[in-house]
Amino acid sequence: MHHVHAGLDDTAPVPTTAGSLLHFAGIGSRFLEHPHDVTVMLPPEYDEHPDRRYPVLYLHDGQNVFDDLPMSPFGVQWGVDTTARALMHARVIEPLIIVAIGNAGRDRIDEYTPTRDSMHDAGGDADRYGQMLVYEIKPWVDRQWRTRRGPRDTGLAGSSLGGLLTLHLGLTHSAVFGKLGLLSPSVWWDDRWIVRQLATTGARRPDLRIWLDVGTAEHRMLRGTRLLYRMLLRLGWRVGDDLHYMEADGALHDERAWGERTGLFLRFLFPAITSDNDIARSMSSGMS
Repeated sequence: MHHVHAGLDDTAPVPTTAGSLLHFAGIGSRFLEHPHDVTVMLPPEYDEHPDRRYPVLYLHDGQNVFDDLPMSPFGVQWGVDTTARALMHARVIEPLIIVAIGNAGRDRIDEYTPTRDSMHDAGGDADRYGQMLVYEIKPWVDRQWRTRRGPRDTGLAGSSLGGLLTLHLGLTHSAVFGKLGLLSPSVWWDDRWIVRQLATTGARRPDLRIWLDVGTAEHRMLRGTRLLYRMLLRLGWRVGDDLHYMEADGALHDERAWGERTGLFLRFLFPAITSDNDIARSMSSGMS
């Protein structure tokens, strides 16, 4: 079967439309065995402002994030589209483009983890997944839509293993992704490899704005996330400046909990534009 590649061959992917969403099924990659679904949400005002460019948020586990495209195997969505539209209308967050990449089902655990975990006999393809994002999907998105392309306008977010993946790709591609949303990240993976990895960054701390959260009822996640938080502080991230940390009281490790925190993390990563300086920026691609 021939899979369409994101701008890598002559046959451009054709979307189906669901509400405000453009759904591209089965986009192939040179780097990964399985194709991935990609769903794009444009801001409600996109067509009214043909000279305006928008920041982009990339989300993992794309099956679970949008209300208008019910594909979740768990039957519960984060409702990112509903939340984001409401916050854009209320001018609480700046208008942005959201790109959700569906996970590869059984291969999700391999693609979302940076190392092989001998306890699970799985993992280690996160760098290849990152290559797909950085060299295939992002350039295609930047060609297809009016985006601001620099790291301060490019976010990456995910939950659980998707949170682990987000932090790893933020650290390895900080020139591409400047804003990270880490929701209940699986810090425990491979004996907390990601925390040990962070410790080796030393003085070369990347310029990343990070949202980090965990629910207090997520017993497996809580200690690892607290450890990660302390490590970020030690390395020089500052709460209220380029770091926000939240423990959600009583929250479980599930889509409903992450959906409830979506508005909060969007507000921290993409606050509404206020200054003239920012408005000028919205007209440029942000690469300068």
